[in-house]
Amino acid sequence: MTNIKIIAEIGWNHLGNMDLAEKMIVSASKSGAQICKFQSWSVKNLKKGPWDSDGRLEIYNKAELSFEDHVKLIKICKSNSVDFMTSIFNSESIDMLKELNIDFVKIPSHENYNSELVVNIMNNFSSALISTGASKWTEIEQHINYFKKGNLIPMHCVSSYPCNSENINLPKISELRKISNKVGYSGHLQTIDDAIAAISLGCSYIEKHFTIDKSLPGRDNQFAILPEDLKNLSNFRDTFEKMNINKGSDFQESEIDIIENYRGRWGG
Repeated sequence: MTNIKIIAEIGWNHLGNMDLAEKMIVSASKSGAQICKFQSWSVKNLKKGPWDSDGRLEIYNKAELSFEDHVKLIKICKSNSVDFMTSIFNSESIDMLKELNIDFVKIPSHENYNSELVVNIMNNFSSALISTGASKWTEIEQHINYFKKGNLIPMHCVSSYPCNSENINLPKISELRKISNKVGYSGHLQTIDDAIAAISLGCSYIEKHFTIDKSLPGRDNQFAILPEDLKNLSNFRDTFEKMNINKGSDFQESEIDIIENYRGRWGG
């Protein structure tokens, strides 16, 4: 069992099509993900804004998940040996997710400032990931310090979609490790290079947006990684964990041939 969990962020890439969502779950599972993450919202709670006229509202309406959709997705995830996870955008979703026996959720970047929501989530779920994108350091530090048990896990994130390499800011992972036992990474680079680096820096959760077709509508499908990328990422994760098996400080059994047959062969 791996200690590094890869999260395929399907989000709203399914656009409300449960058959498409199932295909994405199956593909993510086959490609090495341990968790498939979605997003739980209710459009009736959406405030007025530019999304009303720029096409986003149409997507929000299409991709809103009903209670029955959640039930279906949880079942599909279970049958494909991946965990279901979702992001919470307001406290209204909490009761529904508790009824569904969900106990591990994510607080997205644009809600990490909302102390009331964070406290409500932590009072109702055993643990949660919190994305640190677009946040002040004092905001995220306050949340992590408040929940001393370590069950609120910060995810280093830069909320640019997509994100350029020079803005990834990997040193922030080291700063987060000073205030939290576990740290994750949620990345928006259009390759898996950022995720590989985050694994190497000790992140326990690695999240990348995932799709099976970049030509599907919506920004998130366009910069998401494909199944072959996810497979390459999970293969690196598996190899990385093998390379970190502690074999001690002395020579290994695999080196005995060198000791017995090559040492000293050139004389003095």
